[in-house]
Amino acid sequence: MKTHIDISKRKGERKEFSEASLVRIKELMSNVPEGKHKTAVIHVLHMAQSELGGWISVETMDYVAELLNITPIEVYEVATFYTMFHLDPTGKYVLEVCRTGPCMLVGSDKIIDYIEKKLAIKVGETTSDGLFTLKTVECLGACGYGPMLQCQYKNYEFLTTEKVDDLLNAMSNGILETYQS
Repeated sequence: MKTHIDISKRKGERKEFSEASLVRIKELMSNVPEGKHKTAVIHVLHMAQSELGGWISVETMDYVAELLNITPIEVYEVATFYTMFHLDPTGKYVLEVCRTGPCMLVGSDKIIDYIEKKLAIKVGETTSDGLFTLKTVECLGACGYGPMLQCQYKNYEFLTTEKVDDLLNAMSNGILETYQS
């Protein structure tokens, strides 16, 4: 269960979308009835996280609210609810390990402990080289394939410590694209 998150400490500089993204947002808004712009929040937050630095600061949330003509709290509610949105700066690779029942039953706790020891960080932290951030998340929808983690929207399933080593090595060496799980 997610606990209260104090977003007031998540300060960052205000960055703005590219012209192409602003056109895309305007296009999205043209398909939404007046007064229902909140329906675009998740899509625009994904765009913001992708384009504006890999995480979503308070300033970014305020900017999204301004663009969608909704209140900032409406954006904060969404950004703080979903684990897919990063509210702090992250490493290049965000390792999101599923920790719900089915994955726990097949060893996700052991995988989390192993990654913490291997990278010398705790859940929620980023390695000193800025390469890895470790997070735990609720169900990623791969209950029959655990333990598993997601990184850059790709699932890595049936994890063992050996598979974790191979995956981390591929990321460290910049060859994740060629990694076969």
